[in-house]
Amino acid sequence: MSDMTSTADAPRSPGRPRSVRADEAIVQATLDLLAEGSTIEALSIEAIAARAGVGKATIYRRWSGKDALLLDALRRLKGVMPQPAGHSVRDDLVVLVGAVGLNLDPRAAKIMPCLVPEVNRSPDHFQLYQNIIEPRRKLMREVLQRGVTSGELRADLDIELVMALLTGPMLIQRMLRWHPELDDRVLPDRIVDAVLEGIRAR
Repeated sequence: MSDMTSTADAPRSPGRPRSVRADEAIVQATLDLLAEGSTIEALSIEAIAARAGVGKATIYRRWSGKDALLLDALRRLKGVMPQPAGHSVRDDLVVLVGAVGLNLDPRAAKIMPCLVPEVNRSPDHFQLYQNIIEPRRKLMREVLQRGVTSGELRADLDIELVMALLTGPMLIQRMLRWHPELDDRVLPDRIVDAVLEGIRAR
């Protein structure tokens, strides 16, 4: 993607300080438009600028293009990444699995399911999605690798497969309410314990 890199944290040249209020207005306008039904293709910098009450130049001073802005906005929608304590592989996995599909912003329930077909249709949007979730995958990968290194988990562990086994049930339950009798409050513990039964070192 030519404009995938976010410029939100890029070094700034000397001059007038950037307005945090404008940054927030632009991100919120982006999320509002997506929640109201705009597709990624249809979403335009012009529409975002109009909703945020800023000029297009204000947006382009902060982000290299629409995809970079979307990356920051969708990361904001996902919220702060969980931070495992690092003491127990099981407890850390429960924390990470518990964060899968958990979105405190009510707009996420409207935005995230609508992104699925766009991700499947467009290689660029697929890459956008990967850029959002890879930092979270990296955390889980590190916890599992730590378990292999310490001897708690099997040495021949297929870490990428195990991550899919851990995240898949939580994601389908939270996005689709696949089984209404499953309790989200204890489901992360149950998923982790069930998977650990198969991957612990013997």
